[in-house]
This record gives sequence, structure tokens and C-alpha cells, in this order.
Amino acid sequence: MKIFVTGGAGYIGRALVPMLVEKGHKVTVIDRKFLNYDDVESEYRDMGCNFITGDIRYFDPNLLKGHDGVIDLAALSNDPSGDLDPIKTWDINYLGRVRVARLAKKLGVSRYVVSSSCSVYGFLDSIADENTPTNPLTAYAQANVAVEEDNTKIADRNFTATALRLATAFGYSKRMRLDIAINAMTVYAYKDRKVRLMRDGTQYRPFVHIKDISAALLQTLESEPETVSGKIYNIGSDKLNVKLSDLAETVRKAVGIESEIEWYGDPDTRSYRASFRRAKEELGFEAKISIEEGVREIVEKLESGELVDMPEMHTVNQYKKLLASKDKQNGHGLNIENLLL
Repeated sequence: MKIFVTGGAGYIGRALVPMLVEKGHKVTVIDRKFLNYDDVESEYRDMGCNFITGDIRYFDPNLLKGHDGVIDLAALSNDPSGDLDPIKTWDINYLGRVRVARLAKKLGVSRYVVSSSCSVYGFLDSIADENTPTNPLTAYAQANVAVEEDNTKIADRNFTATALRLATAFGYSKRMRLDIAINAMTVYAYKDRKVRLMRDGTQYRPFVHIKDISAALLQTLESEPETVSGKIYNIGSDKLNVKLSDLAETVRKAVGIESEIEWYGDPDTRSYRASFRRAKEELGFEAKISIEEGVREIVEKLESGELVDMPEMHTVNQYKKLLASKDKQNGHGLNIENLLL
């Protein structure tokens, strides 16, 4: 397949793109590279990928021509980042991704998969499946709910569109993020002998390794259209629905260095668990990588010097710079009609 990956130089993309190439797919990546601190463009070109520096809101639609599938990862990538500027979040995470899906369909691309998030469930005492009413508490989650609905409803016999609600990601990436729970806990347990935990520790989250996310994206793209078209799937593992206080203990043990809990912030209002049965039954997808394995991999990268804590790895701070910039690609108040031109 010829696959067009938006946001392909990001945290998940850096795991996904090599997997796609290894499986024999021809890959085009589009990414602004705002969050990159290495020469990802040369790395991808050495793999045989086509790399385009661009923004999903403004790129030339003709770049999509000739592709068989789109994996749409480009977005302001978590709840705190999204809440920095809800209008910008809507422009990129909703309007930008609706543009990608509509253009893909118009230009003859047959497969489309968009990454969403299990954070659309908000606060929930029960275990959420794909039929559970959403309760988006943040601008990021609200944009995800809207893009799921609008991008899956345009599916038809010639255009297979699917949304994946990802559990909270973890694991090492060459475009590392240290603003997500397991990664941050691991690095600071290793570096500072402290595991930072948002109050009050009773909140639940589902987790999934980025290599498992990448496998799920590829499996979805390769599944029979009649199975996945117009569908939404939770992606994660039932075993990794974890209370955050328990997660902190798991990380402490896996790091293997004596550390203490350091509490921070106000109590988190987001608490949810998810069922991943549909993905297992319909896609044959099961997440394989444990929290302990992911933590140990990060520790190995720290010990080898391949991973060093850098400002660029703290996504919220980088987004503050993006939002403060004045270039054309940061305009507010866009609408889908203008974006489709």
C-alpha cells in the first residue's frame, strides 16, 4: 500500500513509520516538525519515505493523489495542551483532520484511520465500551468526539473510515514525550529518585505502548472494509486499566531504584477505564507490551545516553511557543470551507 501519514514525525509516528516500511508499504509523511529535535527528515528519506514539511490545514491536496490509505495522527496531542488554546485545538484537531478525510475521499484514497483518545469518556465509574456515551471534559476530548463522528460518517462503499480511541500512550520514541504519565514517572524516578503523581491517585487510566498502537493502526488499515468501515474502536489492554497510585508503585519497582512519591496538582477530574473487547474480536488486535517492559526500555535508553531529558520533550511548553508564534499557520477561527480550497 501507499500510505500517507499525517503527524508522522511525532511521538507515535516515530514508532509507526518504521513498522510500515518494514512491512513493505510505501510511506509519505507530512509534519510541521515543530516538536522535533533531530534530523527526522533525513532518517525517513534514508528509509525510502517521502517527507513533506507542512501543516494539515494548508497542504496541497494533490499530495494525497495516488495513495491507498491515510493514517491521520496530526493533532495537539493531549488534554493540557489542548486547553492552552481551545480555538487553536479546534482548528487543528477538528477542522484540520476533517479536511484530511474529506480531501482523501475526494481524491480517491480508499482507506482512512484517525487517532482519537479514550479521554472522550471523561469521568466514569464503570468500564466504557464504544457504545458508552462520551463525556468530553476538555477541548482536546471535545475535538476528538467531533472528528470521530464527522470522519466516520462519510464512509461509503468506496471510502473506508475508522477511528481508534487510544488509551494513554507510553514507551520510548525517538521523538520522546515526557508529559505523559508512565514516561514522566520513569524518567524522574531514575533521574531524581522521585515519582511525580497527580493528586489524588485514585483516578484510573487505560494505557497502551506505542508499538501496540502502531500495530493497531496498521491492522485497521489492512482489515476488511466491511469489518471496520464507519466503526470506532478502543485500543489498549484490559490488563492495563490501572489506578494511578498502583501505577506509581509499578514504575518504582520496574525502575529498580529507591524512590519516593511526590504529589502535585489539583485532583484530576479525568478517571476512566475502557473495554477493548471489540478490537480483539473484530480486528484480532491484542496489546502485548506490559508497563514493566516499557519502563525497562526507557531506563535502558537513559543508561545508554540515548535518552536525555530535553525541553522539547515536554509538549505543553513547546505548544506554548507554537501558540505565541505569529505565522500564517497559526491563525484562529478557521472554517472547513476555506480549508478545503
